[in-house]
Amino acid sequence: MKYRNVGKHGVKVSEISIGTMYHGSKVKKENALKCLEEAHNQGINHIDNADLYGLIDDTKMDSEKRVRAEVIVGEFLKDYSREDFVISSKVYTKMRESVNSGGLSRKHIREGIQDSLKQLQTDYLDIYYCHRPDKSTPLEETISVMTNLIDEGIIHYWGTSRWPATLIERAIGLAKNLGMYPPYVEQPKYHLLERYIEIDILELATFHGLGLIAYQPLAGGVLTGKYLEKVPKTSRAAVSNYQAGMLEQFGDKVSELVPLAESLEIPLNQFAIAWTLQKPEISSIIIGASKPEHVKSNAGASGIEFSQETLEKIEEVLQNKPRSSYR
Repeated sequence: MKYRNVGKHGVKVSEISIGTMYHGSKVKKENALKCLEEAHNQGINHIDNADLYGLIDDTKMDSEKRVRAEVIVGEFLKDYSREDFVISSKVYTKMRESVNSGGLSRKHIREGIQDSLKQLQTDYLDIYYCHRPDKSTPLEETISVMTNLIDEGIIHYWGTSRWPATLIERAIGLAKNLGMYPPYVEQPKYHLLERYIEIDILELATFHGLGLIAYQPLAGGVLTGKYLEKVPKTSRAAVSNYQAGMLEQFGDKVSELVPLAESLEIPLNQFAIAWTLQKPEISSIIIGASKPEHVKSNAGASGIEFSQETLEKIEEVLQNKPRSSYR
């Protein structure tokens, strides 16, 4: 496993991180713990959480049977040294029926961090993300409370997730003008079939030294190739509009990528993940996994380098490089 700095900052994360979105719901607790253990065995040091992870389940599981992913990660960490991991979580989602639950107000962020720390059984988070922008809260208020949390040692870095480049730029400028801490990292979606961050987020990251820890490199399993011949009725691709849409739009392209991966003697999942890591702005790629063997296979993408010839062949197949309207 190789490691990279989060942007221009000192903290280092494994090139492959593990996400916990379905841990505690679709991925039962026992198997989730095995996945986390295998991640540790593979040298993965970054575990990504959110307050609502484990409560998400598109199989309509009874809510009382779900377990928050943060609880499972907290149990996992008890057997290891907390300092060896970079632990993140997120705040924004409405977690209870209350007018002040949800968003990025000082009140909700303060309540959210205390709740996440309790579930994770830790005294601090390494990275705390604002999960989505909040139009109803002044940006200055959000930046201020994140600055307070850093000064108090409750979090080490704060970041954004799925924020547009213009708003991240505004947050960085406002924080600097106020003498506060700007966001250190953005968590966007990024994979071979969805490349919007190449328009402006990559340039923003380079200019400001912003770390990018991206998620969904396999497009919900579409880029593993497992859905090319037949889509199981119980699979995510069968029940998810997103996966179904990806297959309909890009299925032929994915099929054309298979021989490219085979020519490099690597499976398609590693090929897809490794492609995202060719961008130096990417600090780490978050992979989800329901089985330990998936973790091991995905972790094998770390350190794979593509030649310029291979990158050009990929572009010839995809023909989806995003273009700015200003060019």
